[in-house]
Amino acid sequence: MTIFKETLDAEYVTTAEAKELLAEVEQERALDEDREMRYELARAIDHANRFAAMSAEDGRALVEELLELEKLDEKTAHKIADTLPQDRDEVRSVFAQERYALDGDELDEVLNVVAKYA
Repeated sequence: MTIFKETLDAEYVTTAEAKELLAEVEQERALDEDREMRYELARAIDHANRFAAMSAEDGRALVEELLELEKLDEKTAHKIADTLPQDRDEVRSVFAQERYALDGDELDEVLNVVAKYA
């Protein structure tokens, strides 16, 4: 049983973008002395601070550049931007759940784009 009836909006964001959004929430909560931060929010902020490997602007630029490649959808582009794979095997692991696989040249294209931002 869930308390939510329907999803109104959904949007993919990179960990770096989530870090930026969570920093704004954290700042709002810090200004209001009567409002404490919930455990889940504190854990989310900690996770974003630990694992955001680049700035939000670079993350958006990387995703946009990855979306220009032929076989990448938005979800996969965000996964790649979050993990920043360094070799073909790491890129293949991102595509393990997909219904298609990339050939060697396509894997190299993804790695070349990631190398610009890593």
